[in-house]
Amino acid sequence: QLADSEFSPVFRLLTIFAYGTYADYLAEAANLPPLTEAQKNKLRHLSVVTLAAKIKVVAIFFSKCSFHWDYLMLVTVMFPQCIPYSVLLEQLQLKNVRQLEDLVIEAVYADVLRGSLDQRNQRLEVDYSIGRDIRREELSTITRTLQEWCQGCEVVLSGIEEQVSRANQHKEQQLALKQQIESEVANLKKTIKVTTAAAAAATSQDPEQHLTELREPAPGTNQRQTSKKTSKAKGLRGSAKIWSKSN
Repeated sequence: QLADSEFSPVFRLLTIFAYGTYADYLAEAANLPPLTEAQKNKLRHLSVVTLAAKIKVVAIFFSKCSFHWDYLMLVTVMFPQCIPYSVLLEQLQLKNVRQLEDLVIEAVYADVLRGSLDQRNQRLEVDYSIGRDIRREELSTITRTLQEWCQGCEVVLSGIEEQVSRANQHKEQQLALKQQIESEVANLKKTIKVTTAAAAAATSQDPEQHLTELREPAPGTNQRQTSKKTSKAKGLRGSAKIWSKSN
């Protein structure tokens, strides 16, 4: 209704502050109410925001190997938008770089955007900027972007679920292997116990005593080994005496 009424110039100026840029205002300045210097700087700030709204976010999916499992990792990379001074001077209709840098500093202090001035390369690097109102024709683009983001989240979620399934399978395999080993150890113990009991019964001995005798050396073995070592040492000493006498 306002667009077709006597307040249409004011309504058009309001839409420029909502969606447009300072260049849009200059193109229709003859049909719009005049702006004060503060209002012009405000519209210039919003124009910088529009130029900086093209910050690119790239979601990178890549696989990484951990042991013998493959899993997906999502890395979000944000590339700051670099706006050349020449573009800003043209779009904002400023006379020199000093005015441009002062304007950008004002925008940073007003928390309209965050970034840095690259004086060496003559450009503005924008890391963050506030959001502006959305045009109706931009709704389809936003919907498509959100759908792509949802698809990326589904890919990551399916990858996580797959890795959880693999981890559970590996856990079940390890538990089954552990149970198998424990069963084999228990069977071996039973076999040894039965064999020992049978041997002890054959000799009419207690099974525990029989096991002790099997572990310990037979009596007299150490004495025979000691006597052999002693006789060998005596022989060596006797041979040494004979050799000295002959000399």
